[in-house]
Amino acid sequence: MSGRVALITGGQQGIGLGIASALVEAGFDIAIAAEAAPDAPAVTAALEKLGGNARYFRHDMRDLDRIPALVDDVEARMGPVTTLVSNAGVGAPVRGDMLDLKPENLDFVLSVNLRGAFFLAQETARRMAAREAQTPRSIIFITSVSADMVSVERAEYCISKAGAAMMAQLFAARLAADGISVFDVRPGIIETGMTAGVKDKYTARIKAGLVPAARWGTPADIGAAVLPLAEGRFAFATGTVIAADGGLSIARL
Repeated sequence: MSGRVALITGGQQGIGLGIASALVEAGFDIAIAAEAAPDAPAVTAALEKLGGNARYFRHDMRDLDRIPALVDDVEARMGPVTTLVSNAGVGAPVRGDMLDLKPENLDFVLSVNLRGAFFLAQETARRMAAREAQTPRSIIFITSVSADMVSVERAEYCISKAGAAMMAQLFAARLAADGISVFDVRPGIIETGMTAGVKDKYTARIKAGLVPAARWGTPADIGAAVLPLAEGRFAFATGTVIAADGGLSIARL
């Protein structure tokens, strides 16, 4: 083992896999945590792609009671976690008028994107802070441009990402003196399974000028943004928000 262990939630697909690929290529050992069964096609394909330095740990982000056991498991098999990439998340179960938003849909999104993410970060941070640093340590929250860009048809998602952005600031302030850097990476319109259902809509809008970079983002774009943060190259910039969105969130006339 390399001594650099990155725990990536939702690392078996999409943005998470893009991040895992960038980190494993740089020599990190990768622990993927997700709800899918270990023999699910996405999991087996991800492990084949990542190679022998990756392990899979089944975990439901809503199961707060099992968080210590998850981290125990990772540490027993791979060593202490030096980087947590809090990436797992769910979108709005139903896109539509926010005036019709159902409580159960709000609760579901917040249970994964906020509650699950917070308490896993809390457990990981406690353990990081209790150990003497042997390598750069970081917690990286993958939030979204939706943290401050409004989409009224998916209010619960925007609310969850705004909360996650504040969560990143809170952990950054709390952990700075412990030498643990915390960042908020905000992807824009990224081509993944989550956005497949709106591909035609956003392709047209991108062609019309919505994204200054004039293209969809890719999981590899997000991996490239996360890698130097995990490596400790921006440690003193803790608390920074990185807009990985091709210029989408730039205020323009």
